[in-house]
Amino acid sequence: MSDARDTITLAHGGGGRATRSLIEGTILRHFGKPDPKGLQDHAELSPPPGHRIAFTTDSFVVQPLFFPGGDIGKLAINGTVNDLAVSGAIPQVLSCGLILEEGLELSVLEQVIASMATAATKAQVQIVTGDIKVVEKGAADQLFINTAGIGFLPENRNITSWRAEVGDAVLVNHFLGDHGAAIVDARGELSLQIPVESDCQPLNGLIAEMLTVCPEIHCLRDATRGGIATVLNEFAQDSGVCIHLWEQQISVREVVQGVCEILGLDPLYLANEGTLVALVPADQAEAVLSAMCAHPAGQHSCQIGVVSESPKGRVILQTAFGGERVVDVLYGEQLPRIC
Repeated sequence: MSDARDTITLAHGGGGRATRSLIEGTILRHFGKPDPKGLQDHAELSPPPGHRIAFTTDSFVVQPLFFPGGDIGKLAINGTVNDLAVSGAIPQVLSCGLILEEGLELSVLEQVIASMATAATKAQVQIVTGDIKVVEKGAADQLFINTAGIGFLPENRNITSWRAEVGDAVLVNHFLGDHGAAIVDARGELSLQIPVESDCQPLNGLIAEMLTVCPEIHCLRDATRGGIATVLNEFAQDSGVCIHLWEQQISVREVVQGVCEILGLDPLYLANEGTLVALVPADQAEAVLSAMCAHPAGQHSCQIGVVSESPKGRVILQTAFGGERVVDVLYGEQLPRIC
């Protein structure tokens, strides 16, 4: 049976002895103490000469907290690392903001914090500042996390959604929809005979290899909420081009396809948490694909389409049966609380 010592109480958010005990006894035990002079309200950063600063933030409210292949802590680290990495920045430091519901078991919080520490080590970033707030029972759903991140951007790097050019190759690094299907499985909405794990992983190492062989990557994005369909529509509209996809080249695991057919979902719109989409010059596509396939995060990389001139602002899928259909932007989200 648990008691107040085993769960989060409002005192843990009061800023006094209980807060400090939680920080030192649970948080810093896993994150470490980044400032040797003691806990400060800020962290100091010095970008190397010739670099710009990239800054991003994201909040994570996934339900359930733990799912096949990951948890909310791993998701919070990799999500922010990847948002920096797809801009071409080199992720450096992260903040960690925790919203805790009164009654959350300390063992659950510690499991999440340990997972964040492991993910940060793997992504080669430091967690250097943070905040804790505790809200009354019923005012939140166990645990929410906000992570903000800073990375250093080389001066000549220019990866944006409006740089797509006719002839560009469309590349992806992974099967589509694993994260969305894993969340469905974790919620118990289906009894899958072959459970699938989330693709949650850091992409900064893979992207560094891609940029080494092709510094002129035009567009790059991690395909999270809204899937690759949303990302490619943004590229097409921002750049004023058409993107043609080849259905036969798009890889979706059989179990994920089965989930989509049962629930009426389209894998092009399913969330991913370790899958990127890149538009690269045609004459460099083969070299980039080779570099991607040689990296652990890109072993399933392939080309799934090409950029053409018209119809501008559209994504067109060439189906396996020889027809075509427009891949439009969804108004909402197929699955809520996915990340």
